[in-house]
Amino acid sequence: MTDKGEYERDLNYLPDRITADGRDGWPVESGRYRLVVARACPWANRAVIVRRLLGLEPVLSMGIAGPVHDERSWSFDLDPDGRDPVLGIERLQEAFFKRDPEYPRGITVPAFVDVPTGQVVTNDFAQMTLDMSTEWTAYHRDGAPELYPEKLRDEIDDVARKVFTDVNNAVYQAGFARSQEAYERAYEKLFARLDWLSERLADQRYLVGDTITEADIRLFTTLARFDAVYHGHFKCNRQKLTELPVLWAYTRDLFQTPGFGDTIDFAQMKEHYYVVHRNVNPTGIVPAGPDVSGWLTPHGREELGGRPFGDGTPPGPPPEAERVPALG
Repeated sequence: MTDKGEYERDLNYLPDRITADGRDGWPVESGRYRLVVARACPWANRAVIVRRLLGLEPVLSMGIAGPVHDERSWSFDLDPDGRDPVLGIERLQEAFFKRDPEYPRGITVPAFVDVPTGQVVTNDFAQMTLDMSTEWTAYHRDGAPELYPEKLRDEIDDVARKVFTDVNNAVYQAGFARSQEAYERAYEKLFARLDWLSERLADQRYLVGDTITEADIRLFTTLARFDAVYHGHFKCNRQKLTELPVLWAYTRDLFQTPGFGDTIDFAQMKEHYYVVHRNVNPTGIVPAGPDVSGWLTPHGREELGGRPFGDGTPPGPPPEAERVPALG
């Protein structure tokens, strides 16, 4: 937090990478690593989507932490005995401390954990998904889409930077602001960028090119949480997503695409934000709404053309143990 009441995100993550050539000491190997996520977290949600779209489930297992944590760590309270069945730990913190007993920063998801040693490899969420696209290619499913095509990388990176600064992170800057001025700066930045995105997407189906890319995934996970959390909890309330016609249709289009909506758990999402952030919501009461049935209504974005998976194909259904509650 700055002296002006502005929220500053700590972006100092463990920088190691899992690569095809193993140059950081962590070579890509089937079954060696576990992706630890939480359904509530938008940064982790990105990794879940990329893993689904690329078909990495058979070679990269996934541990799912519960939606509520304390100051120490995300915990595996969704598992029957409160322990991750592969890593054998109760808290993700244990894997960070195996890497560094004096680890000084926050315990964050997503994280890659080396199963044989139980150590966290990295929690650098932005790099993790790019590496899943570019370093894990030997294990991509047949028909896996190109989420980070080389010829579009400069444009994807540019759009992704704008989305991170002005949307992904701006909602937190609004919600955690400790001064009226800091809140209003974040609010104005957020909605100016949402207006820009609405204009960009008015006549093109996806953010970059005519297929789904990393840029769309990074925007989707924030928009999917907008009405359920950020509009009320973080005071991002100029409009709801459902009141922004282009972005609402765009987000529904992605939600209804295999690999996106089937990773979203609205109940866990709300429980995390409204229960954990007691400085924002002291009572811990979780709102009953909003109504989520509209997510399955027709969006009409097919008329803009585009091919969701390019020359690839949709992923199959998620593994039984990883399925989220269906919207009813």
